[in-house]
Amino acid sequence: MDEKLRDDFPVSWEDDHFVTRREFFKFMTLASGGMALGTAAMAAYTKLPKNERAFEPTRVASIADLSPGEAMPFNYPRPRDLCLLVRRKDGEYVAYSRRCTHLSCPVVYEAGAKERLFCPCHNGAFSVEDGGVLQGPPPHPLPRIVLDIRGEEIYAVGVRHEG
Repeated sequence: MDEKLRDDFPVSWEDDHFVTRREFFKFMTLASGGMALGTAAMAAYTKLPKNERAFEPTRVASIADLSPGEAMPFNYPRPRDLCLLVRRKDGEYVAYSRRCTHLSCPVVYEAGAKERLFCPCHNGAFSVEDGGVLQGPPPHPLPRIVLDIRGEEIYAVGVRHEG
């Protein structure tokens, strides 16, 4: 039996004690502590206030491009970030991220009596006035795109997260 054991596990007795139990548990304790510290740091980072961030101003549209009650998609601040510019019935321009805060499905503007931003994936709806949740499973309001009207041009200049 000893020969079979030596063939299956060809480690000499001197090499067998290369890592002692004490060293192994010391390493495991340090590794576990590092993982716990990293997890705590990431949890703290997610709780930091990120209400509004300024980005490079980007031209979105001209004032004449939208009539009251219309919307148009655009990308901001990165090319892959979907947004929606809405000209409300009262003529005010607002813009929001198009990614639903539930599962990132794209929201669409519903004009008419409802005048809301609707997520068809799970029947979620958001207010056009402030991006707040009106119905459905979305847990947070839509991030609002900060607009700056310069003469006849509309620029996106930042992103504001509410709630």
